[in-house]
Amino acid sequence: MKLWSLMGNSQKLDGGAMFGNAPRAMWSKWVESDEHNRIDLACRALLASPLGGKTVLFEAGIGAFFEPKLRERYGVVEDRHVLLESLDAAGFKPQDIDVVVLSHLHFDHAGGLLSAWEEGQPPRLVFPNASYVVGREHWQRAVAPHPRDRASFIPELPGLLEATGRLELVDGEFSDTLGKGVRFHYSDGHTPGLMLAEIIGPERIDGQDMGGLVFCADLIPGRPWVHVPITMGYDRNAELLIDEKKRFLADMLERNVHLFFTHDPGCALAQVTRDERGRYGSEHEVAELQARTLAA
Repeated sequence: MKLWSLMGNSQKLDGGAMFGNAPRAMWSKWVESDEHNRIDLACRALLASPLGGKTVLFEAGIGAFFEPKLRERYGVVEDRHVLLESLDAAGFKPQDIDVVVLSHLHFDHAGGLLSAWEEGQPPRLVFPNASYVVGREHWQRAVAPHPRDRASFIPELPGLLEATGRLELVDGEFSDTLGKGVRFHYSDGHTPGLMLAEIIGPERIDGQDMGGLVFCADLIPGRPWVHVPITMGYDRNAELLIDEKKRFLADMLERNVHLFFTHDPGCALAQVTRDERGRYGSEHEVAELQARTLAA
């Protein structure tokens, strides 16, 4: 199996919103902000091939589906579909994608499933042969969102996914589509039913799968959020997320599972550390993956 990190359209969002109740004096040491207090964010996808004999895309980023007015409102930098360009550079076409795994359906993680905006044209899916794997609990949130996060969803998307006839809703550790090659973990602190996909590593010791990597989605958007108390203003339940993150990081550290970050503009992959005070951090940071081998 080989792995690629694929950059999608990037965003600039308010640093205060991204770091919740952490003061600017703290988070400004980790990231730079512009004159509008916005910080740079990636929308990075992960490509694995072959994974169980399939070419699998984990998430699709924000894409370019927004009309110009909304693209500016949500800080989307590019007007073209960058993910498709990155996919092409890796040697793949949209029709090569067999499976798309979605941690959740917020537009900055699922918008890249849609074609770039064209005036007068309805949205359409860009991966014509793909099956789609989504957590069942989160799917229920997406089709009937709460007023607090209704604007985070794309109203047309659930119908388009259902219409393919290739949608699998998952509520356990494994999916029928991917079998035992990918294990799912769940989190509710950011959004109900956030699904974290772990590509199972090559070793098994004392009954535990070792190595591999996990797509951290919005539980841990990037390196600064590995520090357990740091959450986002977008999280529905910050205290719950902190508790979930502690358990998650302890598990990943024990089993040497690497973290894959979607929103960190400078780092795709890192290893978990914990110091003598019990504070989590990261090391062995990798900026991008280019056909990196993972035995499986």
